[in-house]
Amino acid sequence: MSDKTVFLSEKEALNLSRKILLEKGFSEGFSRAISETVVAGQKDGCGSHGLYRILGCIKTLEAGGVVPDAEPRVEESAGSIVRINANGGFSQLSFSLGLPLLAEKARENGIALLAINHCVHFSALWIEVEQITQKGLVAIACNPTQAYVAPHGGNAPLLGTNPFAFGWPRPDKPPFIFDFATSQIARGDVELHEREGKPIPDGWGVDSKGQGCNDPRVVLQEGAQLTFGEHKGAAISMMIELIAGPLIGDLMSYESSQHDEGKGALPYHGELIIAIDPAFTAGKNFEQHLARAETLFGSIGSQGARLPSERRYKNREKSKKEGIEISEKLHLELCALL
Repeated sequence: MSDKTVFLSEKEALNLSRKILLEKGFSEGFSRAISETVVAGQKDGCGSHGLYRILGCIKTLEAGGVVPDAEPRVEESAGSIVRINANGGFSQLSFSLGLPLLAEKARENGIALLAINHCVHFSALWIEVEQITQKGLVAIACNPTQAYVAPHGGNAPLLGTNPFAFGWPRPDKPPFIFDFATSQIARGDVELHEREGKPIPDGWGVDSKGQGCNDPRVVLQEGAQLTFGEHKGAAISMMIELIAGPLIGDLMSYESSQHDEGKGALPYHGELIIAIDPAFTAGKNFEQHLARAETLFGSIGSQGARLPSERRYKNREKSKKEGIEISEKLHLELCALL
């Protein structure tokens, strides 16, 4: 199998993705928004959430798992709540519609919650969280997926990979952001190992009998992924099932799998996003308190430790200079779709 790579400019990558999605039947709005999302992942070096995801979007469309021209709408809600009905479409347009309302309510009340319902979600959460921090707000986001992960001590898929993201705005610097699956690794990384014919490391998954397994195909099709941190990761995953599922009136991961009916589409569920205005919560001297956070970040760096997202920012700068790198195999697959 070839390890060769191809370099694309950001414009070339966006145009390639957009043309494919338009040709396959997605609306102009979704083709643009999805392309911006996957290219953002690719240029930050996140291959599992980059252009590879176009293949999953198309598979989901062909399986009838997403509405390609859905029009999200704002639904009536009270207080600090913003509710967007995605109407079966991918989440990107719903987030774009809800972000200005979320920021407005956060500044009015100190904190606000955005519930995106009836959406299909596949992207990294940091892409959304970063947009919130650019408005000077602290952000939290999470969502269930489908039942891919066994609870600690179990052997059958029940929980999702259930990503969780946090963003903290920084003056004159890229925001502090972490975004991780509550599974040992994101499902996309297991899928990439399968595509490349590589075994997965110990601890990523089990077979149908609950025994440790290094075969990505077995883990994906017959077994289950595992949570990070054993019972601790499982507890956080269960929290996400609840607060991004029943709390906002949407599906948990096992219910999303039932909804899928074996089609193999990307997960259909809801997403929870919280925005907090530090100018409101920390008081009139909030800028001084934010400066104290910079002391913490500086102390971490002085020990030689890396802050979450620093590697992504370096990859982003590298992509600007050298182009966006993807595997030759994936590039050929994408071009063949035209």
